[in-house]
Amino acid sequence: MLAGAEPSPRAKYNAALRDYRLRFSSGGAYTGIGLVLLGVGLDYNLYPGLQLPFALARLACAALMLGIVLLMRSAWGRRRVPGLTFLWLLLPQIMIAAMIYRTEGANSIYYAGLNLAVFASAIALPFSMWQNVALGALSYLSYALACYLHPGGFAWSGPFAVNSLFLVFTAIASAVCAFYNEQARFMLFQLKAEVAEKNSQLERTNKSLSDIKGQMLQQEKMVALGTLAAGLLHEVNNPVNFCLMAIDVAIEVPEAQDNALLADCLKDAKEGMQRVQHIVSDLKTFAYRKSDAEAQGAHFLFEKALAAAIRLIGYELKDVEVRCDLPPDTLVCGDEAAIVGVLINLLGNAVLALRQGGAAPYRIGVAALWTGARLRVTVRDNGPGIAPQHLARVFEPFFTTREVGQGLGLGLSISYGVIERHGGALRAESVVGEWTQMSFDLPRPDWDGDAHPNMTRTQRPEHD
Repeated sequence: MLAGAEPSPRAKYNAALRDYRLRFSSGGAYTGIGLVLLGVGLDYNLYPGLQLPFALARLACAALMLGIVLLMRSAWGRRRVPGLTFLWLLLPQIMIAAMIYRTEGANSIYYAGLNLAVFASAIALPFSMWQNVALGALSYLSYALACYLHPGGFAWSGPFAVNSLFLVFTAIASAVCAFYNEQARFMLFQLKAEVAEKNSQLERTNKSLSDIKGQMLQQEKMVALGTLAAGLLHEVNNPVNFCLMAIDVAIEVPEAQDNALLADCLKDAKEGMQRVQHIVSDLKTFAYRKSDAEAQGAHFLFEKALAAAIRLIGYELKDVEVRCDLPPDTLVCGDEAAIVGVLINLLGNAVLALRQGGAAPYRIGVAALWTGARLRVTVRDNGPGIAPQHLARVFEPFFTTREVGQGLGLGLSISYGVIERHGGALRAESVVGEWTQMSFDLPRPDWDGDAHPNMTRTQRPEHD
């Protein structure tokens, strides 16, 4: 079989049958040892004069069978279970043939013991048809040789012919049984494999449904938040504009210009209202998310999305140093509102990790670098890091290490889906006790000619 090729069903069956063969061969051998030793009762009643040599022969046969069983449990023996099973089955046949030779030859009733081993190999042991045929043939040859060499003479007709026919009948019937038993075992193995595959498919389907359910739940929450934000934007924006106009008018009043304290208060009020105006603008960007089709043709400045995200969670970042290292050109293609949501989630997770186990001073670094046609973004904090057993699961829906009530464990899963829709991948790296880094990439818009690489900020086209 070629390296890396999928094993055939028969090869898988043979591999799975190894332990089964060992278990049944051992059980059959122990049963055979018991029957061989119990045969001393037959010797006592049929041939009391030969009881001692026959008892010694039975003990020797049982000891050899036990030795083979122990050998099968070794690494060498596990690879040769069928052959060793065949060998221990032959030992009682040889012993019985020797007893037939020492007693009455073709007239000995011990020939019935030969039938027992042949039948047992077909019914109780996982033998193939050809193995059973070989055992039947060797059993008959040992019987024929014992009768032929018997001191009392040999005749082809009479008891020898009848016993020979019975042995042949037994061998044929056993071979047929072995064939159908083998077919039944193979069909049962295939059925179990199919059930296992169906169960595996069902588990994957259930996981996919769980993922979809989690994403739908988070999307519904975001739609509700977006609807709420969109409804409040107009109501908030108008009063803010009125306040700014009133402050501008008040600043021009001579009394305000002559009073330094009043002028400072009006200046602070104007800066506060301008901050509210920025927050309203950021909420507007966050609320009006684009469909996939719209996002494919939309452009935005990543630096603008990052600034919006930082402003929206500014309260959480009040004692955290955020360093940004961005290239001069950050124009990318995609849904600005969705990327703002991703950045909010990554920055929020970093802040939470810093407060839970990081050592001050708290630092978060956001860097971006063009790699070919994609802008690679990294968000790195100097927090406690993520344990290795959790790192591979951080993007699973509903997985969270936070306390109950502090999150559903959907943020990174949704962010992963957002980046995936932009043709990229969200990755997590961490060193426990030192840092955690999240990275993703966004596509560069398609431009004709060499205009884009040399384009200045003032030359960029208007973004949404």
